Amino acid sequence: MSKIQYSIVDVFSQGKYTGNQLAVFKLTGYIAEHEMQQIAKEINFSETTFVLFDTNINGYEIRIFTPNQEIPFAGHPALGTASVIQNEIVKESLDKLTLNFKAGKVPVLFDNPKEILWMQQNKPTFGRILDIDKVSDVLNIDKRHIEDRFPIQEVSTGLPVIVVPLKSLDAIKKVKINKDKYFQLIEGIDAKGIMVFSPETYHPENDLNVRDFAEFYGIPEDAATGSSNGCLASYLLKYRYFEKNEIKLRVEQGYEINRSSLLFLDAWEIDGEYNVYVGGRVEKIAHGEWFI
Repeated sequence: MSKIQYSIVDVFSQGKYTGNQLAVFKLTGYIAEHEMQQIAKEINFSETTFVLFDTNINGYEIRIFTPNQEIPFAGHPALGTASVIQNEIVKESLDKLTLNFKAGKVPVLFDNPKEILWMQQNKPTFGRILDIDKVSDVLNIDKRHIEDRFPIQEVSTGLPVIVVPLKSLDAIKKVKINKDKYFQLIEGIDAKGIMVFSPETYHPENDLNVRDFAEFYGIPEDAATGSSNGCLASYLLKYRYFEKNEIKLRVEQGYEINRSSLLFLDAWEIDGEYNVYVGGRVEKIAHGEWFI
């Protein structure tokens, strides 16, 4: 029997036990893939990460597992894992480090005075546009609640998501995923998650309210999703949702499941080149040992 050190952190938190909880297992290069998957299943957070080695010559090698499967990239695991590496492996203040995911290298920047970590998103890709009637059936809402001035579209900055613009906070509250129609919708397309957003918010200081659903990955609804918000920022720029090519936004998420989260988006687009950063706070909750 051997043991692994791990830490639990809140990502995109507004205080302890808000945001999205993440377990980070440290220096696990000798653990088999099936053991990582089993640990993630037993932890049963939306994602669990594994830092394979303590070297940063070309970036830290990271694996991410949901309770159901490994995924190539996700946002809150990037920020949470970077925080643990800084505080518990490097043990000194950093300006930047690089995480190596299956989807590619992700730089994470430390804005220490504001205690915000920022991750740079991969160059976005824009996929197919989906039918409003089919999507409204999946969301269990009348299509009049969907903002038809903008398309429903697949977007990816590493992990693809279907972005759905809604008109109001009332529309956000009405969403209830029809699982059968959801699985029919995602069959044969890359995006397995659905993100809905509204310009109306619970708190006036915030700019958008979002909800994110990914039953395919074993996540009926996620409390805070950095990768999906990176896709959203790219979408907002592409369609000039705010009528400009630069955005600095506060995004609230998780309110419908009593896990209030706060994310920051800083993005701009010039001549077709996108620069997208997603930021948030990370707070340590606990640490311990896991026996395998």
